[in-house]
Amino acid sequence: MTTDSVTADIGAAGSDGLSEPTAEQLRALFDAQREAFLSQEPPTVKQRRDRLDRLILLLTENADAFGEALHADFGHRPSAVSKIADIVGVLGDIRLTRARLGAWMRPTTPVPGLGLLGVGSTVERVPLGVVGIIGPWNFPLGLVVEPAAAALAGGNNVMIKFSEVTNRTAELFIAKVAEYFDPTEVTAVTGGPAVGSAFSALPFDHLFFTGSPNVGALVAEAAGRHLVPVTLELGGKNPVVVDPAADIERTADRIMTARLMNGGQLCLCPELVFVPKDKATSFVDAALRRARTIATSDGGPVSVVNDANFRRLVALLDDARTKGATVHEALPGQEPDAATRRIAPVIVTDFHDDMRITGEEIFGPILMVRPYRTIDEVVRHLAPRHSPLAAYWFGPRNQAFRTFTRRVRFGGMTVNDIALHASVPVLPFGGVGHSGSGTYHGRHGFDTFTHARSTTVSRLPVSMGSFVTPPVSARASELIDGMLARAAKAARRRSGRATRS
Repeated sequence: MTTDSVTADIGAAGSDGLSEPTAEQLRALFDAQREAFLSQEPPTVKQRRDRLDRLILLLTENADAFGEALHADFGHRPSAVSKIADIVGVLGDIRLTRARLGAWMRPTTPVPGLGLLGVGSTVERVPLGVVGIIGPWNFPLGLVVEPAAAALAGGNNVMIKFSEVTNRTAELFIAKVAEYFDPTEVTAVTGGPAVGSAFSALPFDHLFFTGSPNVGALVAEAAGRHLVPVTLELGGKNPVVVDPAADIERTADRIMTARLMNGGQLCLCPELVFVPKDKATSFVDAALRRARTIATSDGGPVSVVNDANFRRLVALLDDARTKGATVHEALPGQEPDAATRRIAPVIVTDFHDDMRITGEEIFGPILMVRPYRTIDEVVRHLAPRHSPLAAYWFGPRNQAFRTFTRRVRFGGMTVNDIALHASVPVLPFGGVGHSGSGTYHGRHGFDTFTHARSTTVSRLPVSMGSFVTPPVSARASELIDGMLARAAKAARRRSGRATRS
């Protein structure tokens, strides 16, 4: 079965949208890409730039259609917001990659002086092969296009598993990929857990996943059976520390605005805010005012993406209330509406570890606020827990700031704003520990999807093998023992240890 016939078969859906590919169809798509990769030399810089240009055209020439599809999938997201978040937001990274690609591809000579000693070495970045990308539903377009661009810049072929939750956008994306790319270059599919499981089990040369830690663990386990390296972009309960010197009104405004980005359905959203105890009430009041303004604008209270997530969020709030938490409502008396999946923003205080809300990533219009007296209290709370994808600090970078950053692990940080560090293309973006592994954006994405291959040319009069192959001469033994003795002496001197007799 050819790649084109497999793609046509997958696309032959009824009125409900695209059909889900079988494991056999996925393998056929993968095999076709692997065969195409192995039968050709790595793509030139011109070919890679052409692929990036086609990716840019796929986004820009269909921006209005994607905006409408995303609005239909989410039920609340204005088309303009979708075009900013899922299209404009990734174009800067793609353009930077295109502009600098030639320099990144050039081989380097790490230690030029070695050539004078008879050893010449170079390092080149070579493509990996076939890269798999599994995208999330919260920013379904941008968060598959950006890693795909990095993989294409690296000279790879790309298979994308698009989220089935945003099915209208998935259908449009899959159709447009087929228009702009040969399926041996880039192909895309969608489907539920069965498709995701089969996709993760393919013997890719690299697998990139964005989503929850629970699903990420399953993806990594499946990839591990083939020793496939993975990059995991996960999430966590991103903390915010408000320093006593911060402007409370301005800080509360920015934090609540960020909490309600995409209805709180963003892995970089602030989730747990630590506020000085004497300013906690002022912060909550200011944050609720901002939430009220947003919630009463066009569209009303936030709409979450589907029924399952709506029920999950309502259950989190019900559990917190039942166990003694205080829930501050931006729109008092306005109950969650199951028919429209709309939930008015709330702030939760007085929570404790027995509540579900303290252990789960919320991913919705709910902000947690915890008063604190000293930075040590904050550190003691956060340091033993899973490392979040991001952390935020509002206020001066003082001694408390330094204490926090030195003792708490997190993927990246923005000071006095939210998520800005993820918007700078030259910076590495990624999590640590439970929030992910590996980085991308800019050069870091190119490096993720290429292999650093070194080559050394010898002009030495003797072979390296002669030093480790018997017989070993007495002179060689003396040289080895002398090297070890000098290294030990120097280490003892640096460490202050006494010389052994």
